[in-house]
Amino acid sequence: MLVEIALLTGAGYWYQQRQQKNNLAQLLTHDELPTRQASSMSMRPFSVRQLLNDIKGAMEANGRQQLQVDIDPRILESIEKERLKANRRMGLAIVAALLALLGGIYPVFSIFGALGVLYLSRRMFVRTWKDFKVKHYLSANLVGLAMTMGMLASGQLVLAAFAGVMGSFFAKIIDKVEGGAQRQLINTFVEHPQQVWVLTDGVEIQLDFNAVQVDDVVVVNAGEVIPVDGTIQSGEASIDQHILTGESRPVEAATGDKVFASTLLLSGRINIRVTTAGKTTFAAKIGQLLNYTQSYKDTLITRGRKISDRFIPFTVGLSAVTLPLLGLNSATAVLWSGTGAAMGILGPVSALVYSQILAHHGILIKDGRALESLRQVNTIIFDKTGTLTLEQPTVATIHSFGEHSADTVLTYAAAAEYRQSHPIAKAILDKASEQRLELPESDEASYQVGYGIKVMVNGQVIRVGSSRFLQQQDICLPENIESIQRQAETNSHSLIYVSIDRHLAGILEMQPTIRPEAASVIRYLKQRGFKLAIISGDYEEPTRRMAETLGIENYFSETLPQHKAGLVKQLREEGDFVCFIGDGINDAIALKSAQLSISLKGASTAAIDTAEIIFMDGTLQHLELLFRFMDEFEDTMEKNFITSIVPGILSIGGIYFLHFGVAAAMGLTYLGCFTGLGHSLLPLVKYQEAICPPVPDKPSYFNTPDASR
Repeated sequence: MLVEIALLTGAGYWYQQRQQKNNLAQLLTHDELPTRQASSMSMRPFSVRQLLNDIKGAMEANGRQQLQVDIDPRILESIEKERLKANRRMGLAIVAALLALLGGIYPVFSIFGALGVLYLSRRMFVRTWKDFKVKHYLSANLVGLAMTMGMLASGQLVLAAFAGVMGSFFAKIIDKVEGGAQRQLINTFVEHPQQVWVLTDGVEIQLDFNAVQVDDVVVVNAGEVIPVDGTIQSGEASIDQHILTGESRPVEAATGDKVFASTLLLSGRINIRVTTAGKTTFAAKIGQLLNYTQSYKDTLITRGRKISDRFIPFTVGLSAVTLPLLGLNSATAVLWSGTGAAMGILGPVSALVYSQILAHHGILIKDGRALESLRQVNTIIFDKTGTLTLEQPTVATIHSFGEHSADTVLTYAAAAEYRQSHPIAKAILDKASEQRLELPESDEASYQVGYGIKVMVNGQVIRVGSSRFLQQQDICLPENIESIQRQAETNSHSLIYVSIDRHLAGILEMQPTIRPEAASVIRYLKQRGFKLAIISGDYEEPTRRMAETLGIENYFSETLPQHKAGLVKQLREEGDFVCFIGDGINDAIALKSAQLSISLKGASTAAIDTAEIIFMDGTLQHLELLFRFMDEFEDTMEKNFITSIVPGILSIGGIYFLHFGVAAAMGLTYLGCFTGLGHSLLPLVKYQEAICPPVPDKPSYFNTPDASR
């Protein structure tokens, strides 16, 4: 039986290597850049083979594999070295197993087989010695070494060699999953076509991607990935930006709108004036960030490895008791039962899988430990400005003076700000649109950054801006506005002054706009039982009013940025596990003080953001989604725990009551590991369409260069 298993394993490994070579040859000989294909998750009869193909496809994201990717060369070199080492270990393990099998016929080969097993175990010797040096005496390395020595001492050389084969094979699979998931996570943000079309003197010329420069005009057609950041010079398009923002609905873009690299043009045709290209685009910076953040393979260990280590004293102790009772073979089999040991592998793999899925939903996990921390959170603190409020304010009140009505003041203010794009201008224009006001033409605009704007409307000079701006223009402000100014300051409202010719016509009182999604998100969090709080630098009255509006019981007002961290630390000292949600840059100290931090600054600042989790669309909408995925992750971890515990319990029971040996214990252990691994990878299949979404097929004329260009 063991001979057949060993031969089957070797044949499987040979077939896998052959398939990899065939896939590579197929990739190199393919002429066209393919579009991503629709998910294969439509209704169909259940098939184990199809399920395995789905998992493989989700892991490798085949729909994207022919796009050129910029990954740090040092990381590629490291990945390649690890792959070669894994292949060498696998080859040596197979040779050692064959020598052990031949030893049953020619005893001399047993010596070489044993030497091969010992050589493969040399890393465990080194790691065990390192564990001893730091006084970590009961470690997984020690257990692995004891298992190998126990099998050799009891004359089970073939099993020891077979364990080396299976160990190498399993390690190779895990490395592929971990490395592939991290590469795919990075590739998500840095993919681009190898060739791009650039408009030069009215003629479209195909250039290498790396040859594109700032101010070039790049032409992009439906079904193509946008290769650069830039502004649309001409054309209209529907763009899928979910890769950066997680937003499922396409964005309609036209002349003057900004577009970003790695997003997908669903329909239309646009000419893009390049502002950034190559490694300076938003998407590339995020990819570089993921290259250099703490290694996922190291930081995702936490709970899985802790659970695994927790069972080691029990396993070693039971093996020690079994040795005098049932002998060396049974004692070694107990070590092989490895109750809970698989969690050391399944925990990191599950976290990697969900980190990858979250990234494709617009939630960037910068530190793999964030998923572990999320389940412990019981207190969530929101920074008020920019987190619970939008950047664009709302016109709350219009104060008019003299013979001018509120509509007149708003009409002239909107006419003056008509061509401006800053948040206050948009707020004024939205209010005018809401009231359906007809705006007169304006000309001779003169804009002073930070102060205001002066325009001519119907022969009158209109000034819109701050009180300082009007005073600089020698416009007298009446004394009776002081009460308005005091009340606005108390409410943390800003005032925009409007003058007609030399007289103050009115004041627009602007209030912060609560995010439209904030109320529903707060309700969801309260249903989950979180303790919520608002922290703000504003006065108490506006902070209290916002807390009451959203149904948040706790708030801290008039808090300077440097004092926010102190409040977070105070809550931690009281036993709370704090998640801080705020501005990833301005609130850096408070973000670092919390056990978990989330930023809403979006893709543009991801590389310098200090938060562990970033919502790429810059809104609170993903907060509910984040916790729902956390629930799924927890469910996966619980099932992984079961698959790591049950085989060990069955194995120990079999050893004591059914005379199980090492072979049976090994079989149950590997069965549990592979079952858990399959369960850990199933979310990739479930969310495969989100990871590799379908796109429209290219029109037929794309295959005809003369017609398309």
